[in-house]
Formats: sequence, structure tokens, C-alpha cells
Amino acid sequence: MTRTFAPPPKITVAQWAEKYRYISAENSALPGKYSLAITPYLRGILECINDRTVRKVVCQKSAQVGWTDGVINNLIGYTIHIAPAPVIVMFPRDQNAKDYNVEKFNPMVEATPVLTALVQTKTRTADNTQNRKKFPGGFLKFIGSNSTGGVKSTPAKIMIVEEPDDCNLNIKGQGDSIKLLEERGKTYHDRKVIAGGTPSIKGVSSIVAEMLESDQRKNFVPCHECDESHVLAWENVHWHSDETRSHSVYGHALPETAYYACPNCGALWNDAQKNRGVRNGEWRATAEFRGVAGFYLNELYSPFAESKLTRLVEKYLAAKAEEAQGDIGALIAFWNSSLGLSWEYQSDLPTEDVLKDRAEEYEEFVVPWGGLVLTAGVDVQHDRLAVVIRAWGRGEESWLLYWGEIHGDTRLAEQGAWIDLDALLTREFVHAGGTRLMIRAVSIDSSDGVTSDPVYSYVRRRLNKNYMAVKGASTDDGREIFAPPKSSVDTNRQHKHTKHGLKPFIVGTSRAKDLLLEGRLQLTGSGPGRMHWYDTVRLDYWEQLTSEIKVPHRTIRNKKVWKKKSGVRNEALDCEVYALHAARSLKLNLYKESHWLNLEQKVRQADIFTEPATPAAAAVPDVPSVPVVAEKPVIKPKPAPFNPGRKSYSASRW
Repeated sequence: MTRTFAPPPKITVAQWAEKYRYISAENSALPGKYSLAITPYLRGILECINDRTVRKVVCQKSAQVGWTDGVINNLIGYTIHIAPAPVIVMFPRDQNAKDYNVEKFNPMVEATPVLTALVQTKTRTADNTQNRKKFPGGFLKFIGSNSTGGVKSTPAKIMIVEEPDDCNLNIKGQGDSIKLLEERGKTYHDRKVIAGGTPSIKGVSSIVAEMLESDQRKNFVPCHECDESHVLAWENVHWHSDETRSHSVYGHALPETAYYACPNCGALWNDAQKNRGVRNGEWRATAEFRGVAGFYLNELYSPFAESKLTRLVEKYLAAKAEEAQGDIGALIAFWNSSLGLSWEYQSDLPTEDVLKDRAEEYEEFVVPWGGLVLTAGVDVQHDRLAVVIRAWGRGEESWLLYWGEIHGDTRLAEQGAWIDLDALLTREFVHAGGTRLMIRAVSIDSSDGVTSDPVYSYVRRRLNKNYMAVKGASTDDGREIFAPPKSSVDTNRQHKHTKHGLKPFIVGTSRAKDLLLEGRLQLTGSGPGRMHWYDTVRLDYWEQLTSEIKVPHRTIRNKKVWKKKSGVRNEALDCEVYALHAARSLKLNLYKESHWLNLEQKVRQADIFTEPATPAAAAVPDVPSVPVVAEKPVIKPKPAPFNPGRKSYSASRW
């Protein structure tokens, strides 16, 4: 017998929650009929979801404010019951998606009769698995941000993102997982994106970046004494101290005396008075509305037992005690998870302006004195190739010769941007001494599954020129910048990896960034390890070079990782890492002085077969005369033909 589906009259998400929703005793201390009276601040968020002028709802929040159960679960339940549509919920990892299905979704369905009739939670079929639920008129899909297929494969009308700051910012080299997910809703004119999470580091936090694009709504709570409203803030929380008492963690502080003080009249609030004020709170936008509604919530709004003022003060004092012992992790966690604020981490990296001031007067494509060996690093995007070319000298002192992008399709081998790349990498570079140099090694990013095959094809034909396909290490495991490759991507007729096939190199990106950003960018003047730039370099170079900062790991104590700043491109930094990898492949860091002297003597001798170039350069430094080792004549490869009519950023300059 076929069951007919007759949806009830249309109502809002908030109305549905209070009319049909039930809470399971399995995952709540307050089971039974759902009520927004417990978390009244969520009503404004739920009502906003039904506003047709709102295309995206974002919430920068702390923990313990009822977001997942009160917003995500209610929206999903409403969609299944009232407004069927395809829904995708993205979590940071696949395991998070599985946990949500077992701990949140299934208990909600089993406790809510109108949902039990529409969704199966126990029967395993093709339409009902751990990560996919079919219901009349739509489906629900749970995915992890680390899954390329999950993020990109399925169109959906409603897209939900849990904890954006923990989601993958560069999913297998194909870009931000959140942006990729949003692309899935392009075919729906009334699509809706919902994103909520706790912030992390200032400048890195994805949810903070989303909030800055919203109307930035804040909940203003009235005082029971003066009736003036304000946003609940930690600076208004106080407690007493007793010099005669001393606790191993809290010292002289008495957390049990915690109270909230109205910043307008000074009236003292206890937990009950605070919660009554929250019930009368009002959401107010503090920025212009442009289709994105943003909400800020901290744990002071929460009515739950673990969010009482006493508990918050205890957590804060414990975090301060750990900070005094040199561990700042707990204080950052309090700032993020209890206050819903991003932590401003102080970086020692030079600013963009400082680096610009250190730029030098030499020409693009001209190798200054000191530069003797050339390498290149190439970052691959779907529509362009980003390229850094560096000249290296003693002690890995280096000079930037080129930074730019070649626009064109990179998804097909030996076509589009690849033709122009070949013209760039096979050209001759004029040395300040008059001779000409060519690039000795090239490292090309092959981490993106869409473009890896074109990269492999390009590299295979140029292995004799020391061209390498590279991938950044997937984990921060202390891997060396350069290490011999292990396995080939090519197979024989028996489908076994061939001994002499193409072997991608794994780059120790974390160690490379440590060396470049924490070490060499700090050095000034000339000498080993110094980095130099020409003063006419494209202006985006400085921002991209400093596009990452090293911050504490979100879950591993006493560990720091490199994170890309939100909204900033980092191709220039990646290219610098790859150019360094190419230099290490030549073992330039192990060259002896006799080797450098030999190379230096050669560049002093202008090419007798061509007219000497006349670059703008400083006077030739005095170099001890050493015998030059005789070598067989080298036949210089002819540069690939270059078509000036191609639509390439730097075509006219090569």
C-alpha cells in the first residue's frame, strides 16, 4: 500500500519546533516537548531562515548555546516535514558526520512522531545509510569537508556548515570546502546557506570572515533596574577575593561569588536575573544588510548549568593559572569556546610594508651579482599557473627574478597555460655579468586531482631538465623539505608500479614555511639565507607571501600549525616553498666554496657566441681567480615558440 504525503499548512521553522518537535531523553537533560523559552535568543535566528530576503545565515558563537539542537535539528526536521528539499550538512570530518547521525539526528527523529513516519533510522537500504536519508520530496546528506566527492557531487537547496573554522580550507588543492559546497546550490533561486561555529584565530577564522560580510546582529539585553539594553560581555563579570584564602588554582579569588554588573547603572545580576533579561533580549543589526544575516552569541546568554557565572569564572581562572605556567592553550579555548571571540595571536612576521621597504632596485628577469643557480616553483589552479623564479647563491641567499601568473586552462595536458609556461621556463635570463643563465630545476604542484594528470604529462616530457611533480605533506609531521620520492604513479601491463616511472616528490611544507617565514624573512641586508625582491614586483606578492601565520593547534596542546589567513590568497608563498624545494633537489645548501667560485668564474665570462647583454647592475665584485673546470659544450635548448596573442597575464613581457 502506497502512503500518500499531505503536508500540513505552511508555518515557520520556529513555529514548527514548538508545535511538533520533541526532545529525546537520550541526548538531553530536559526531554519532552521542545520549547524556545529555554533558549529564546534562537527564535530570531530561526525566523530569519524563513525570510526570503536572506540567502545566508551565519552565527559566530560560543559552545553551550543550543545551536546544533535548536537551529540545525529544527531546520532539518522542518524541511523533512513541511518543505521537502535536498539538504546537505557538512561537518569538519567524516567521523563528525557519523557522530551527528547517531547522537543527534536519530534521537530527534525517534522522539518526534511526525518525523518517525517519514524517515527510517534503523533500516539499512540504498536510500537510508549512515550519511544519506531519503524522505518524500527530498533527501538529507551528511558529509565531511575532507571528502572531495561529498562536497562537490550533489546539488542541494539547503546547505548547512557546522564549525566552519575546522573545515578544510584547501580540499585536495581544489579550494575552500565551504565555497565549493555553496556552489552546489547555484541551480536553486531560493537556496539557503546556514553556517555556525566557534571562532579560532583572528585573521584566520572562517566564521569571523563570514560575520564581517553580514549585518552583524547582536542581542541587546535590558537591565531589570535601569531598563537600558546592552550586549552581554565578559568585562561585566566580577567576583570577590579573600586574601586569607588561597586555592591551588584560583588563588585568592572566590568563583562562587561571581555576579554580573550592568554597565549602564551598576546593578548587580545573579544567574536568574541574567536569564530573565535574556528572555527579553532583542536582536539588532550593527552593519548594513546585503543578503547575509549574522548573529553573535557568547556563553553568557546560555541558561544551562555548566554556563552559570560561577562555572565560567572557574574556567577563566583555571585558564589564567595555566597561562602563568607558560601554557596559553586553555585561555585561547576559553576565548573561543566561552566568549565566542577570535584570539588575536601576535605574529613575529614582518609586515607587508616592512618587506616592501626592503625591496631592491634591480630589473625583473635580470640575475643580480651573487645569483648563480636558477630554480622555479609553480602552483597549479584550474584557470591559471602561478610562478616564482629565484636565483640562488652562497648560503642559499636568493633573489626573486619573477612572480606572476599565466592565465589559461590547466586541465588539459600540453595546452592552454602549459604552452606559455614552457616559454617562460625555457627562456634565458641575463646575468649582471653579461652571460646568460637558464633554470636548473622546477617543482610543480600536482596535489589537485583535477590537474594532476596534466602536471604528470608535462613533467614526464621534461624529466631530463630536472622538472619535478610535487605534493605538500598532508600532515605536519616534521618531514624534510626535500626527500627522495618513493613510489611511481606509472604502472606496467601487470598494473604494478614501474621502477622508472614518474615519482611525485612530497614537500615538507611545514618545515619550509618555518625556514622561510620564521627564519629568512626576519633577516636583513646581504649574506646567507637573505631573501631579496625587485621593487617592481606585482603588489599582491607581499600579501600572499605573508598569507599564513603559525597558530596553536585547535585540539593538540603545545602544538602549532601554519594557517592561511581568511580571504587571502597564498599562491606566492606556495611557489616560494616549491622554488626552495627545487633548490634543495640540487643540494645547493651543501655546495662547497670551491663550487661557488667555479660558478662565479663562469658568469664573469660573457658568452662568446652571443652579444653580451647590458643589464642595469652594480659593479662587478672582486672574485678570486680560480681554474675553471673544462666541460663539454652545452647545446642550449631553443625556447618554445611564444604566441603574443595568447590571453596570458605576462605574455608581453617574456
